Amino acid sequence: MNVAKTLSVRLEFSQSAVPAKHCSPESAPSGSVILLHVRGEMAAQEPSPPSSLEGNKPGFPKNILANNLEEKHMCNSCLKILRRPLQAQCGHRFCSFCFNKIVSSGPHKCSACIKEDLFEDPTSILKEGGAFPDNAARREVEALAAVCPNEGCTWTGNIKEYEVNHEGKCDFMIILCPSCKELMRTNELERHNERECPERTLNCKYCKEPFHFKNIKAHDEICPKYPMICEGCAKKKIPREKYVDHIKFCSKFRAPCRFHVVGCDMSVEKEKTHDHERACSYEHLNLLLHFIMGIKLHSEKTKVAELSRRCQELELKVGTFENIVCVLNREMERSSTTIEAYNRQHRLDQDKVEILNNKVRQLERTVGLRDLSIVEMEGNIREMSAATFDGIFVWKISDFTKKRQDAVAGRAPAMFSPAFFTSKYGYKMCLRIYLNGDGTGRASHLSLFFVVMRGHSDALLKWPFNQKVTLMLLDQNNREHIIDAFRPDISSSSFQRPVSDMNIASGCPLFCPLPKLDTKNSYIRDDTIFIKAIVDLTGL
Repeated sequence: MNVAKTLSVRLEFSQSAVPAKHCSPESAPSGSVILLHVRGEMAAQEPSPPSSLEGNKPGFPKNILANNLEEKHMCNSCLKILRRPLQAQCGHRFCSFCFNKIVSSGPHKCSACIKEDLFEDPTSILKEGGAFPDNAARREVEALAAVCPNEGCTWTGNIKEYEVNHEGKCDFMIILCPSCKELMRTNELERHNERECPERTLNCKYCKEPFHFKNIKAHDEICPKYPMICEGCAKKKIPREKYVDHIKFCSKFRAPCRFHVVGCDMSVEKEKTHDHERACSYEHLNLLLHFIMGIKLHSEKTKVAELSRRCQELELKVGTFENIVCVLNREMERSSTTIEAYNRQHRLDQDKVEILNNKVRQLERTVGLRDLSIVEMEGNIREMSAATFDGIFVWKISDFTKKRQDAVAGRAPAMFSPAFFTSKYGYKMCLRIYLNGDGTGRASHLSLFFVVMRGHSDALLKWPFNQKVTLMLLDQNNREHIIDAFRPDISSSSFQRPVSDMNIASGCPLFCPLPKLDTKNSYIRDDTIFIKAIVDLTGL
């Protein structure tokens, strides 16, 4: 960085103004504002910062000393004259501001100890609370003789007096004008604001409105109170806002003749307008006649030229349209041929689509029949897989609680078991259960019925069905089964040869009291019950 580039550079911390001719960029205080003092060119200087007695600034600049700087009076961080000195445990001194800045981000090694090769852990570690105010060093520093570094200032004293009474208050300190940003000394600011600042605000002496000094001419052009002079009667100080009204009635104001539009170039006073028009009536009539004739001649020429131009345009358009019509006719012929071909193809495609639709409908019917066959076969397979052929059948009913609730709600009051047989070619039977009861046992008993079903071998069997049937609700602890048995009433239609898929169920509507299933019992386990049917095969 050279001196010329230090203008307008403001570093991290504020500091008294320092003449650039007394310091180099390396020795410039951290956070200071470096100023250039060039004789006769005040604009090359930068403003000095304000003073502060608080410990929020680094050390004093070296060039305020009247004598040479001793090393013991220098901060080991900013390398300037100590301000509010603190002494660390290692013995090195720092400005209060500099020390707090170093330890603000955590403990740090003392750079002075490292530089002097005296580093000793933990003594050389700088940390918060690890330093104390060095009042002796402070008194020594504050007693040092000082001069003002601002050019032109003759102040002298000691550093304490400089800090308290002079720093940031010097009349020769360079500051910025807050309006135009021009550099100047503090003692010149008042005069600059009143007489020189191009951004200063003035009040118009006519309308009293405020405006910037640089806009004074522009304001004079629009100021409604600005005084004007009548060109006719020479009356002065007519406000601009009333000037138009004045010239309307001013008899001395010269205005163009009313016939200036036809060629009269005279300007006459308003009071002499009638005299001028009477004296020059012949000339005015001639000018008016020539003007009208010229208008008519020009109008006719214009009309003829316009008509000729329009005729040429129309001829061009007609030729263009004829060409377009020919092209369109050829396109229409080609389009008609193409459309006819598309229509023939469309009819062929429709016929194919109809044939395919018929095939799809036929396949859908075939698939539907196959689906029905598959469902029927699956049902037969499930029935055969669950069937027994020895007259003994155990029916496992899971999800008992849900199925019981469905029965109580009427959604599924009855359930049929899979079919079972007395032998491979014997009677076909199943069970029907009402979990909430049926008939006399509704809502009080579990009802269980035996159903004779139509089978493939019915023609080979003895009818009516006359085998003893035993129904059981199994105790899953094998202690106390609920058992009921009956021998068929051969006169009942329930035991005749079935003429439909199954006969009317017959059995025990009061098979098991429901309260017996509601209490803690061993008939229901894992929400499952088991029903067993035994058909006596004696005599078969």
